[in-house]
Amino acid sequence: MRRLFLRSRSRIFWSDITEEVEGLLPRSGDGICLVFCPHTTASVMVNEGFDPNVVEDIVAHLSKLVPSSSGYLHAEGNSDAHIKSSLLGCSAAIGFSNGKLELGRWQRLFFVDFDGPREREIWIKVVLQADGER
Repeated sequence: MRRLFLRSRSRIFWSDITEEVEGLLPRSGDGICLVFCPHTTASVMVNEGFDPNVVEDIVAHLSKLVPSSSGYLHAEGNSDAHIKSSLLGCSAAIGFSNGKLELGRWQRLFFVDFDGPREREIWIKVVLQADGER
């Protein structure tokens, strides 16, 4: 398993991690890359990367949908972060070929932290396609 280490710089922080993940892939061959976030208050997602306002809009509207304080039973001060992370999800399975993720024209892979700043890590599992498979 490969690991990507990140440091979020604010409570709500997002970063395009496409190139960092591609840097951990084999340079030749095809397969599937599983990207997993082992934190309950952070997520990984695939979305548009051409216009950064798309991710800003997602984060802003999640904050409206799930406010930071709303009488949550979980009283550690990060209840909203758990809910936001659950809505976006903690993993993405993406095909790759010759060291490049097979994403759509506008797509990028993002890490989103809803409970920063803190040290985080992303786990990457690579499954190579057997020779002769299509």
